[in-house]
Amino acid sequence: MRKHTVAEVMTTDVVSVPESAGYKEIVEALANREVSAVPVVDDDGRVIGIVSEADLLFKAQYAGQPQPTARLWDRKRVRTARTKAGADTAADLMSSPAIAINPRDKVTTAAKLMDAEKVKRLPVVDEHGQLVGIVSRGDVLRLFLRDDEDIRREVRDEVLIRTLWIDPDAITVEVAHGVVTLGGTVDRRSTIAIVVEVVQSVAGVVDVVSHLSYHYDDRKPKHPTGSFPVVA
Repeated sequence: MRKHTVAEVMTTDVVSVPESAGYKEIVEALANREVSAVPVVDDDGRVIGIVSEADLLFKAQYAGQPQPTARLWDRKRVRTARTKAGADTAADLMSSPAIAINPRDKVTTAAKLMDAEKVKRLPVVDEHGQLVGIVSRGDVLRLFLRDDEDIRREVRDEVLIRTLWIDPDAITVEVAHGVVTLGGTVDRRSTIAIVVEVVQSVAGVVDVVSHLSYHYDDRKPKHPTGSFPVVA
């Protein structure tokens, strides 16, 4: 079964800034490209951090106040805010190290990483750490725009035939707005859960509705608990 990779959904036309980029230069880069964050790269194009609108807003937060300085007794978040409010270059404004991902990683891996790290986007780097793209939540969600017929074809050809070795004529597959409805009969009861789980993993599937039945209940114990077969 095909697993979609980050390379298939990422944006390759990425704007980045060097460590020496000034505050205004970074703001202009965000505004011109209509993005909310930019990767920071070193002289070799390796990603070393990322500057987001949140990092830049600290300067606006402390505008009109005496130059803020981080104090040892401040909480970590407050110290970070004070430090970034007084920063003027990407090297001091960026969050580092950047949480990045490889273009060969699965899209599901990117989604889990963004959720775990509470970030909206991930720089995509090659094996040398060089920037090759960026993947955002929106890029991941685009998989759910797949055509219903395309999803149905993958469920039939990749899931039923190639992965589970099930006769596709034994199961009906209908897809409407990403919701897959399965009908028909499989050999064993335990197979139903397997089919549903694998179909659910197909890119673009919103939900799976199962009307599958079975010929043999392999979950039912052959002998009641505490009883033994009678030996003649």
